[in-house]
Amino acid sequence: MAEHIEAPSNENADTQTGLTRTRRTERATAQRPTSRPPARPAPVAAASRKGRARKPLKAIVVLAMVGGLVATVAIPAFGALTPTASAKTLQQVAAGDAQTLVVASNATEASVQRDTYTATTPEELAKAKAEAAAAARAKAKAAAPASASRSKFNYGLVAPGSGAVRWPLAHVQKIGDGYLARGGEHQGVDLLDPAGTPIFAAAAGVVRTSADSVGGYGVCIYIDSVINGQRVTTVYGHMIYGSRLVQVGQTVAAGQQIGAVGSTGRSTANHLHFEVHLNGVTIDPLAWIVANAGPVP
Repeated sequence: MAEHIEAPSNENADTQTGLTRTRRTERATAQRPTSRPPARPAPVAAASRKGRARKPLKAIVVLAMVGGLVATVAIPAFGALTPTASAKTLQQVAAGDAQTLVVASNATEASVQRDTYTATTPEELAKAKAEAAAAARAKAKAAAPASASRSKFNYGLVAPGSGAVRWPLAHVQKIGDGYLARGGEHQGVDLLDPAGTPIFAAAAGVVRTSADSVGGYGVCIYIDSVINGQRVTTVYGHMIYGSRLVQVGQTVAAGQQIGAVGSTGRSTANHLHFEVHLNGVTIDPLAWIVANAGPVP
């Protein structure tokens, strides 16, 4: 017969009590969720605010770095593009009525030659024109045939006193520069008389030129004539303004008044510049007028 041993009553109570605790623990474990509980919202919101606060600060730092880089590159370039001051003359550097002027130590003295600048004043321009005209006449004369005045040509075309050739002035107060005076530049003879003295045609002919400005002759008239088959042109220069009495194309008679003595053009005193061309070549007008009209009146 098997032996049955029963546990003490207090052992059953303890066992039951332990079992009950074990089951409670298992049920609590089964009911507890396996993942961690979510983080509290408050810390998340705080972190988000910190992140938003850092973004503007970071953008400011980036912009500052970019601005510094641009300034580093642009400022030297701008300085290179800035135009340098233009050169100034000594007159511009000198201030007002300054008595002294300091120039660079390496400045050297340079001599000025006459042909290194051009005429600018009215006197220089007039002189330059006169020199150019004289050179042109000398060149033309060298290229032209010998003048009749230097040949054995007989100036006398008509008998003196016949009236075919007459003196251009009724009375000559004084004879000035003659033919080829002033170094060969003067092509006529200067007959001095007061301003307004009447001037007459030396021979009958047709007016070729009648104008108030004919080169250095000023108010001037040209008359073309034919005397004993020879072509003769007489020129009357430096007449007074408003005195011309004939026009181009007009036929005039020997001794007819055509103007009055003046000092127009390149002239320094009242006189008549009288010039004679024989067959297109200038000749001594004084010798010609004496040979054909008689002695000086």
